[in-house]
Amino acid sequence: MADNSGPSKFAGSLNSAMIDGPEAQAALEYAMHFGEPGFEDVERIFITQHYEGYSKENQEAWTTLFDRQMEFLESRASQTYLNGARSIKLSRDRIPHLHGPESINHHLTRLTGWRSRGVPGLAPAKAFFAALAQRDFATTIVMRPKESLNYLPEPDIFHDVFGHVPLHADPVFGEFLQTYGKAASATSNPEHIKRMGTLFWFTVEFGLIREGGNIKLYGSGLISSPAESRHALESSDVERRPFDLEAACTTPYEIDHFQPILYVLESFDQLRDAMNRYAERILNENARLRSTVA
Repeated sequence: MADNSGPSKFAGSLNSAMIDGPEAQAALEYAMHFGEPGFEDVERIFITQHYEGYSKENQEAWTTLFDRQMEFLESRASQTYLNGARSIKLSRDRIPHLHGPESINHHLTRLTGWRSRGVPGLAPAKAFFAALAQRDFATTIVMRPKESLNYLPEPDIFHDVFGHVPLHADPVFGEFLQTYGKAASATSNPEHIKRMGTLFWFTVEFGLIREGGNIKLYGSGLISSPAESRHALESSDVERRPFDLEAACTTPYEIDHFQPILYVLESFDQLRDAMNRYAERILNENARLRSTVA
């Protein structure tokens, strides 16, 4: 669901034109109705990243978070994530550009065809899924203020770009994510929609992976959160379960505290292949439903 309170929460931290201007308001309104008759063009949910709107405080917040997290992640994040961050030229020096020759997309699109596209706030599910299906990642352009470095209840550009986008440079993960978007866009079954949301939580947001005999981080909610990442790897209160798609689709979770259950992949091929099978199941169900109606 869309978070309409987003702009006010960032008041004083950003040039309001970034998220309160006519372009952003029109995109937000369109996204809220996406999928309804006359609202099928996913391009209309995206907005321009007015880079001049970032304040000195915003840039300092990015650098502080980048330095603190990357130092921790160098030995604890998935190598696929770290390779991706280097491939898209993710830098401590400034908030990433989404447009132009200096942008992360300049490198990312050449690698896998994925793009990071600006949105004014949390995209509603239907719009978000449709974007993924065409290899576009809806990216919140606001940057958290310094007083909220450790925790923010809604996504910002640090969570979305630092946390998510490096994995999009990997062909296998990129294929998984696009297949996920296509499958989620194809179903109107409430059970599947709920399952897909839960799967996203336990993989894209809070996933772990085993590499070289060690458990590493890859989920963006872990990658972008100093406290959550340490808790995921070091706490004895966390149950780290072997990944199983059916279990990951049905395990209850809560969003307002550290996660007590996490799933561990053996490889991203495992995730892609499991998603391919699930997508085929959804498409087959849709075909049977259409034949029954016909």
